[in-house]
Amino acid sequence: MEHDFSKGSVSRHIMAQAVPLMIAQVLQLLYNVVDRIYIGHLPGENGLALTGIGLVFPIISVISAFTNLFGMGGAPLCSIARGAGQTEKAEKIMGHSAVLLFGSSFFLMAACYLFGRPPLYLLGASDATYVYANTYLTIYLLGTVFFMLGNGMNCFITSQGFPKTAMCTTMLGAVINLILDPVLIFGFDMGIEGAAIATVVSQVISCVWVLKFLTGKKAILRLQKRYFRLEWALVREITGLGMSGFIMQATNSVAQIVCNAMLGIYGGDLYIGIMTILNSVREVLSMPVSGITNGAQPVLGFNYGAKQYGRIKKGICFMTAAGSLYTIVAWAALVFFPEPFLALFTGNSEMIEKGVRAVHLYFAGFVFMLFQFSGQSVFVALGKSKRAVFFSLFRKVVIVLPLTVLLPRIMEDSVAGIFLAEPISNVIGGLACFFTMYFTVYRKLGTKPEHP
Repeated sequence: MEHDFSKGSVSRHIMAQAVPLMIAQVLQLLYNVVDRIYIGHLPGENGLALTGIGLVFPIISVISAFTNLFGMGGAPLCSIARGAGQTEKAEKIMGHSAVLLFGSSFFLMAACYLFGRPPLYLLGASDATYVYANTYLTIYLLGTVFFMLGNGMNCFITSQGFPKTAMCTTMLGAVINLILDPVLIFGFDMGIEGAAIATVVSQVISCVWVLKFLTGKKAILRLQKRYFRLEWALVREITGLGMSGFIMQATNSVAQIVCNAMLGIYGGDLYIGIMTILNSVREVLSMPVSGITNGAQPVLGFNYGAKQYGRIKKGICFMTAAGSLYTIVAWAALVFFPEPFLALFTGNSEMIEKGVRAVHLYFAGFVFMLFQFSGQSVFVALGKSKRAVFFSLFRKVVIVLPLTVLLPRIMEDSVAGIFLAEPISNVIGGLACFFTMYFTVYRKLGTKPEHP
């Protein structure tokens, strides 16, 4: 019953997947967020070190994009195959994803080392912040293969119905990071270098944990060498479905590049630092929404493979209702109590003072973000790759990027215009994605026979 999502309460299955996943995703953020908290409070840096780390975000987003391409592209297909009783195909998908993650990690690491300096200045680095960004990135890249394999293959632990084990993956890494950060940053006086080393060490240990489980006896589906030989038809299927998550992360990276460039023109290093904090807050507060929607994916995908269409509709309703309730509460907390969120990342009084208005602007459409997450998750879970890809592109490329460039030129307060691009995209993109899912997927599920 625990691993067969076609029986029992749909909402219980979703929450059984979502709660450990939410904890895991929040802990995953600690890899980078804890670094930002400590670095933001380094004495004598005046926020420059925090801004330097913020400039590395787009590059980390690109690495995460390739992780999503092969990890989150393969895991839903694995769930569908498992629901249909196709065990060999499910294991083959998992083996292919491992090879793709491993190979792409070395390519990305080499590319970043060869061409690192120009992109950092393109991302908005000044001479003052470049030294911090370059120091952190140079060390962080050493963990690329471990980050991608650990995070990408952890999706397959969740897809098999072992959310607690998947949670332990990130808990292990986060705890190690939490312990090493203050020791290396302050105890050994290594500063930003210590933060990067702590992150790499925690990524190595998490990766070893994941691979040990997937090759061990407890796993339902095991990682086996005989499935490492790539079949291009299956590679296309994995990348086609993973393209949604890839584009979402990649366009986040592009949007951040443009945003940092515009803030550099109209606001300077101070506002780039504020945007670093806002991105950190958004990542933390969006984790429960991501946990619920990602937790629903293996349940929806399994039932789709088992042709239990009525259970899919129940799952979509529960996922949307639970996510809506949370986003309303989180948005209210930000509106009425923005200072504690800002003070968590910096002690700079000017950054906190100007950051309050930025919080109100940037998070104005936070509630509507749920509809994007919900619609996208359904498309990915059921293998609707083209629609998932379209809406990943639509929100960032069609809405955010043009508005980030246009609004500061036409508004009297140029910096406010940059921060407003995000909430506008949440409203338009979120509603468009959700209602497309409702009319093209949800309503049509009612016309298909439900198998006992």
